[in-house]
Amino acid sequence: MMRTTTTLLLAIVLLASCNQFQKTPSGLSYKIASGGSKEKLKHGQFVKFNIEYKVPPKDSVLTSSYGHVPAYLVIDTSRPNKHSFLEIITKCSVGDKVEFSMSVDTLKKLGMLEYNNIFRARDMIKGRVEIIKVFENQELASADLTKEQGLEKDREVKDLQALVAKKGIKTVSTPSGVLVEVLSAGDATQKADTGKQASVLYRGTFMDGKEFDSNMDKNKPGAQPLSVIFGGQSVIPGLEEGLRLFGKGGKGKIYIPAMLAYGQNGQPPVIPQYANMIFEIEVLDITAAAPKPAQPQMPGMPQH
Repeated sequence: MMRTTTTLLLAIVLLASCNQFQKTPSGLSYKIASGGSKEKLKHGQFVKFNIEYKVPPKDSVLTSSYGHVPAYLVIDTSRPNKHSFLEIITKCSVGDKVEFSMSVDTLKKLGMLEYNNIFRARDMIKGRVEIIKVFENQELASADLTKEQGLEKDREVKDLQALVAKKGIKTVSTPSGVLVEVLSAGDATQKADTGKQASVLYRGTFMDGKEFDSNMDKNKPGAQPLSVIFGGQSVIPGLEEGLRLFGKGGKGKIYIPAMLAYGQNGQPPVIPQYANMIFEIEVLDITAAAPKPAQPQMPGMPQH
């Protein structure tokens, strides 16, 4: 009876210790839930993982890869990693799940952030990580990333297709998956193409209809047509691709998957991560793009 009681107490103590948070030398609080593998991650391995950060006051998600494109990194133990989950990455194995919390004050002291309306004194940032897979070289990791990015774009296209189908909107699809509702194709003799420049009015919204930008209101301070140089990467890829279906005077809507817009980074604080976009557009004019300014010649170089 005594032995049974002792064994039970030991099991309870071990279970309790597994559920307790530990602290790193920099003060990072963490807890690792084992995924079953005993082989720890090592220097030089390329790791695929999901990660999420939440901030006060309501544990709002600041950034997350869960359900989207996982994160990838190479483990480098030669560099100091303070007050981030990288401080404990070699304690982890594939399949492990990690909970951690970081002090905003500590991160500021380390020069990793500044106080603002998101990161405030005495606040704690909560995080979670799941180790998915390891790769022995960059080529394998890069190939896997490309595959994940393709899967993400496929999900986004399906979401946009479902939206237009629900609203009964007729669209055409570009090779990359941009959906275009052509209300008026415009002048077929003045089409948008590489080497051309378009003057465009637009109204940008998210899938829920919330507007994030527009230059259609002439009374709005600073409102002026957007200049798009085709082939010049002057706008997000999805918008340029959609505009190519229009000529001068064309009107319509362009439905853009996030991965052909601002993707996994977004453009805080206006554009969140993985935001599909809808642009209502009117092409005012299409002209030949202005030539690039000549590069200054170095003294003594021949003139061409």
